[in-house]
Amino acid sequence: MSELEAWLSGFDRVAGAELTVASEDASFRRYFRLRTPEQSFIVMDAPPPQEDCRPFVRIAAYLESMSLNAPRVLEADLERGFLLLTDLGETLYLDRLLEDPASADALYRDAISSLVVMQREGQIHKSQLPLYDAAFLDVELSLFHDWLCGMHLGIEFTPGEELAWRDTCSVLIRNALDQPQVFVHRDYHSRNLMLTPEDNPGILDFQDAMHGAATYDLVSLLKDCYVRWPAGRVRAWALDFHGMSMLADDLDAERFMRAFELMGVQRHLKASGIFARLNHRDGKAGYLADIPRTVGYIVELEDRYDELRFVCELIRERVLPSFETAS
Repeated sequence: MSELEAWLSGFDRVAGAELTVASEDASFRRYFRLRTPEQSFIVMDAPPPQEDCRPFVRIAAYLESMSLNAPRVLEADLERGFLLLTDLGETLYLDRLLEDPASADALYRDAISSLVVMQREGQIHKSQLPLYDAAFLDVELSLFHDWLCGMHLGIEFTPGEELAWRDTCSVLIRNALDQPQVFVHRDYHSRNLMLTPEDNPGILDFQDAMHGAATYDLVSLLKDCYVRWPAGRVRAWALDFHGMSMLADDLDAERFMRAFELMGVQRHLKASGIFARLNHRDGKAGYLADIPRTVGYIVELEDRYDELRFVCELIRERVLPSFETAS
């Protein structure tokens, strides 16, 4: 009997249940499903020292206090990284969106409503979260420079290009810091939202929450690295959020859309760098296929923002053309 199974054997509520693989993610965490005749549970195995369960437990409690639909922690062994959780089901937003694109308006309406609640009710918790500050944003941006351009594609920046890159980073960091700062999930997208029969959506993978820019989660949701929608539809959904949220008091619609779109550039530069790092460092090549979609969001802004000219030209002329060969 494994150490995890031995731990589970001490709980009457899962006695006799069969342990099956539920999913893996981009981290070292593994997830298993336990089914009894009455109900289903999720087991997280997050091995120390690579993972720390304490933030998950803490943020889960915050989300529960907001009446949002997230896994509840039923049992925990923080020293060994074992958690027994409630099960939100097996239907990812991504799967339903791909199978039934006509469901998108209803699914995004629910997700946007939950995000509005998270930002409003999360105000009392945000001071307990790590700051999504300039230094952290800059480290995230370096992932594109170091892992996608450097490690994956072998692109070397000239001194002039380095200066242009730093100027771009400064614009993106300032945009993030100038927004209202809120409770940020940090990975609020179709692979971390579950379609649930009640209180849709179920919210997963929230343990890295921070106190940061108000448009970050929205751009993760609407300019998703795994599924793409027409720009006009994204704008309409984004403006729906703007009208429902606290942001209308601080930013008019056009200033909000600028903040949203520039926040997306930071998010997509980071994500594409992470996808390259997952391949080279962790041996997870599957995410490489998502890079063209991810950086494509940036290129579509080229004609609208002069301050993005360098990075858009870099992606259009050097990243995307060499990507098929490199990957």
